[in-house]
Amino acid sequence: MLIQSQHVDLTTPTGTMRTYVHRPADGGKYPVILFYSEIFQQTGPIERAARLLAGHGYAVLVPEVFHELNPIGTVLAYDNYGRDKGNADKAAKPVTDYDGDNRAMLDWAAQQQWSNGQFGAMGFCIGGHLAFRAALQPEIKATACFYATDLHNHTIPNAPGQHSMERLDDLKGELLMIWGKQDPHIPAAGRAEVYRKLASAELNFTWHEFNGQHAFMRDEGERYDPQLAQTGYNLALGLFGRVLRG
Repeated sequence: MLIQSQHVDLTTPTGTMRTYVHRPADGGKYPVILFYSEIFQQTGPIERAARLLAGHGYAVLVPEVFHELNPIGTVLAYDNYGRDKGNADKAAKPVTDYDGDNRAMLDWAAQQQWSNGQFGAMGFCIGGHLAFRAALQPEIKATACFYATDLHNHTIPNAPGQHSMERLDDLKGELLMIWGKQDPHIPAAGRAEVYRKLASAELNFTWHEFNGQHAFMRDEGERYDPQLAQTGYNLALGLFGRVLRG
């Protein structure tokens, strides 16, 4: 399937948010996936992942997650500076600001002729958390979260009652939770706490823990595991195909 890519600048309550759009080029109508990057925004690996999803018949929206804190078009490198800047941005943006970002993308995509009105979400690292956050929106029916950081702690600023794990009653769609057992950012105790809360809330979710490191989906750097990445994509595409295509 041939795809096309462009960008759109969306208005959010906290400023203009550049959003990259990757979708099939044939003029049909497709489910829409809100796809959330790591702290580095749309790097090469993130763009390739988005285009892979688009090539399976989805319109994929990749927002600049820290648009309030950087010039439009900012991409951070996978180096010490990029890591430190991205983590500082994560610590500076309240989690509720992402709700406005989600709303802007959902409202815009719903008006596009290439949307079939079915919505999902997916993300890596902080993007896994932001995909989980997007699932609080009623339109999101299927969500794939890869090694979602900060669900088990309070690193991302939040007001009382606004932590993502404190709003599980708002989560109505199906979840796919994927983790790496060798991921130091989400230790075993943290994963167990997230699992316990999801199970106690009786949510519809599937849980997978693999022998992988943090960022094993990223096709750049020494932590990339191609076999696990393929398994991860297959699981996500299986979820989206079953739920968003019926």
